[in-house]
Amino acid sequence: MIDNLEQTFRWFGPNDAVTLNAIAQTGATGIVTALHDIPCGEVWPLEAIKERKALIENAGLKWSVVESVNIHEDIKTAGPLREEKIQHYIATLKHLAASGIRTVCYNFMPVLDWTRTHLDYGLSNGASALRYDAPALAAFDLFILARPGAFQDFSEAAQLAAKIYLEGLSADEKDQLVSTILAGLPGTDEVFTIDQFRAHLERYQSIGAAALKANLQYFLRAIIPVAEALGINMCIHPDDPPFPILGLPRVVCTEQDLLEVLNMCPSPSNGITLCTGSLGANPANDLPGIVERLGSHIHFLHLRNVCREPDGSFYEAEHLAGSTDMYLVMKAIILEQQRRKDQGREDIAIPMRPDHGHLLWTDRNFNTYPGYSLIGRMKGLAELRGLEMGIKRTLIA
Repeated sequence: MIDNLEQTFRWFGPNDAVTLNAIAQTGATGIVTALHDIPCGEVWPLEAIKERKALIENAGLKWSVVESVNIHEDIKTAGPLREEKIQHYIATLKHLAASGIRTVCYNFMPVLDWTRTHLDYGLSNGASALRYDAPALAAFDLFILARPGAFQDFSEAAQLAAKIYLEGLSADEKDQLVSTILAGLPGTDEVFTIDQFRAHLERYQSIGAAALKANLQYFLRAIIPVAEALGINMCIHPDDPPFPILGLPRVVCTEQDLLEVLNMCPSPSNGITLCTGSLGANPANDLPGIVERLGSHIHFLHLRNVCREPDGSFYEAEHLAGSTDMYLVMKAIILEQQRRKDQGREDIAIPMRPDHGHLLWTDRNFNTYPGYSLIGRMKGLAELRGLEMGIKRTLIA
């Protein structure tokens, strides 16, 4: 038999309602976390990293993956602080390596991280999930943000659907929509104001997809050689959702995008976070095929599922349901593990975490970050663990 995937759980630090002791009871052995209290673009102090690592290890767990060392907007926009912020990033990587932490997840999404319109979308069984509703996003973009040029990005049918959607909202529901879309980075309570967000959009008026890719390549060519020397695996997270929104370019949405990122700075340290939810929201993405063709570059796995709708909307489905065939994805991952074993590679136990769980039962008694309930994710982990074991027992005797 080949090694099992390393089962991990995301944890947002000492203030997370989901405690390390609770995570230890899920069967996970690894923690995925970050120093969320350090402002984006600043150096993570070595002592702070060691203190957080010790806290995790005292609970009988391992700090397996950093998610994320966020990238400052001046790096994404080639702003005046780009060189300084890249050096800060490198200093943080050196501190992580000195602490024995070797896998770093990051993304290159402009301004906003993953974007949803609803954080408590009711399901038929009484649970709730995260949702991206295309008419809701269009309503915000067209009529609340009133972004110049927004009408050019939507068909007449989409504009009408957005208008109807907005007319059905109360004042409180409009405010909730705004705060949901304009939430800042995961692990923080930051929410942009409309004026703050407009100022960010202003910076991107002259930055299209080609310019953003060029800025990503500049960043990678600066940090990947350092990461390789340190023995750190960098793994880019796909854009979520995997298409342009709110006038902002998105450049990590497809298999071709991922291949371009790998070719920007070829190195074993320049790799991928395979997020089956982010990529799965685009029906053109062949998830098992991506694993088969790019699997050697995968350093980290986010396994979740979404249920796609014809208008571009989607919601978080159960981990083994939804629009992505998780059996085929897991089978492709296991075959990649077998290839690594045959090649004599050591990174066979790829870190995997169940992403974005439903809000189930007593989860509602705790103030957890959206998508990061305890029981919902534990259910997903149990299902994925069973799927992995079943495939391995039948595929590789």
